[in-house]
Amino acid sequence: MSQVDKLLLLGVDGGGTQCRARLAKADGVVLGEGLAGPANIRLGLQDGLATVRAAADQCLQQAGLGYGDCRIIACLALAGACEPVSLAQALAVPLPFWRTTLTSDARAACVGAHAGGDGGIVIVGTGSVGLAIAAGKDYRVGGGGFPVSDEGSGAWLGCEALRRVLWAHDGLVPCTSVLRSLFERFAGDGYAIVRWMDGAHPRDYASLAPTVVAHVGVGDAMAVELVQQAATHIDAIAAKLLACAAVPRLCIMGGLAEGILPFLSPRTQRSLVPPLGDALSGALHLACAEARRHHSLSVQAHG
Repeated sequence: MSQVDKLLLLGVDGGGTQCRARLAKADGVVLGEGLAGPANIRLGLQDGLATVRAAADQCLQQAGLGYGDCRIIACLALAGACEPVSLAQALAVPLPFWRTTLTSDARAACVGAHAGGDGGIVIVGTGSVGLAIAAGKDYRVGGGGFPVSDEGSGAWLGCEALRRVLWAHDGLVPCTSVLRSLFERFAGDGYAIVRWMDGAHPRDYASLAPTVVAHVGVGDAMAVELVQQAATHIDAIAAKLLACAAVPRLCIMGGLAEGILPFLSPRTQRSLVPPLGDALSGALHLACAEARRHHSLSVQAHG
């Protein structure tokens, strides 16, 4: 590998459920990819960064490289990095990369969705958040973290569904097929739900959301009601972004985006365009920008 090729870019998309990584040359040629578990640094700094390292290690193994064989400029786009204390703590941890920039997974997703141009996104995954970049300024709505924020997300949807399972168990609402299906996961034991709740993470609640969405397809009244309520929250995030920023494009992204899309308001749907990329491509875009900035600084320093 030549001296020029030794400079590589690493993009990492670390969400609340999984962490993806991609190693590439400066010209975009992909050398390796990695996949590991959740990487929400607000919920566990050391575990999250260990997950990042595991995904990066996979990239290097696929490329047939070691950390000493190259200089890596990494952009780590991580859930929880929008919280200042978590971000500062993460920046203080030594990592095996030549240069590292940290940002939130939402910001990288916005950069990827619009290929570095102005625009906005609403993410509906394990959590939910709205973010727009316009005229060099960021606008953020929601995304404070489940359970006090992230309305309309997979975690929110799973929690609301379990709440209604317990209501149905007490005879307060009808026990529809989606509630029966979820109750069977806990062997029809309401106290098992309570015990599970004591140690459950957002991703655990979000794991129940696909069951709710699946029952929408068979016309389950409770499932439809829950997804409609989730869509109302997503509509509110979209409306706020469109009101506070001159956003030329708005994308909906995340694991629940497809399931919730038909329930969004006509106004939200009229504002939507397909994303050009995702958080991983956005992280690589930001790593490339950092590489260009470093090259410019190096030229100035040696000029």
